Amino acid sequence: MRIVITGTSGQLGSELKHLLLDNTEKECYFLDRKQLPLDQIQIIQDILGMYQPDLIIHAGAYTAVDKAEEDQVNADLVNHLACDEIAQYCHLHGTRLIAISTDYVFDGSSASALTETAQTAPINVYGRTKLAGEQAIQKWCPDAIIIRTSWVYSTYGKNFVKTMCRLMTERDEVSVINDQIGSPTYAKDLAVALLKIADSSKWEGGIYHYSNEGEISWYDFAVAIRDFRSFDCQVKPIPTSAYPTPARRPKYSLLDKSKIKRIFGVEVPDWKISLGNMLVEGFKDN
Repeated sequence: MRIVITGTSGQLGSELKHLLLDNTEKECYFLDRKQLPLDQIQIIQDILGMYQPDLIIHAGAYTAVDKAEEDQVNADLVNHLACDEIAQYCHLHGTRLIAISTDYVFDGSSASALTETAQTAPINVYGRTKLAGEQAIQKWCPDAIIIRTSWVYSTYGKNFVKTMCRLMTERDEVSVINDQIGSPTYAKDLAVALLKIADSSKWEGGIYHYSNEGEISWYDFAVAIRDFRSFDCQVKPIPTSAYPTPARRPKYSLLDKSKIKRIFGVEVPDWKISLGNMLVEGFKDN
């Protein structure tokens, strides 16, 4: 199987690269933003044509949520129009596509875990561009698999876990939001799930949800990081209103994982187990 993976300088892309780098059964091509500039949509199909993949795992995205509020053109290019080009390529060449989306397609008003059929209503530019990307993929490539995920962290790149570890060594107290509810996703777990789907004899297109099991706030996540690392730092819970950001965040975006477990037999670890695994493994550069 010949696989092209986009966004390989990002957290998920880096985890996929680590898992696949020595794989002799698959012919893998790892494309970062230099090799596949997603903001240059006019050349995307030509570049993909150079590799003639059987499968594309599209992990590349514009993920600077706050910056996207003022950089709407580039966010739309990368998250929406690039998806349109990739899906067109897959449509024209019979290539399978797995694409990554986000819990930010929801407005956060739910009180229960969100299924794949829940009403979408993004409240920031990032979420709107990612939803537009989903719709473009479904238009050209209805057989594609789209996986929404949330609160991604990894041994690679910049993320909440690494930031908390740094701050807790520098400060006696950190303040963390306690009224945004969801579940984190260890990118390595998601990468393993993606490869399980890629290797499956079953292919059932559509939207799926994946995050680690459990329901927590960012505050709960920070406390767990502190306790695991035994930092001598107080974690103070604060409301979202005390930490304004350019982009609004959903208050509740817990994802229901029943479908991906049922269809593909994907195992979803508990968030505490995955956090422990990540912290034991240590931090890596890309």
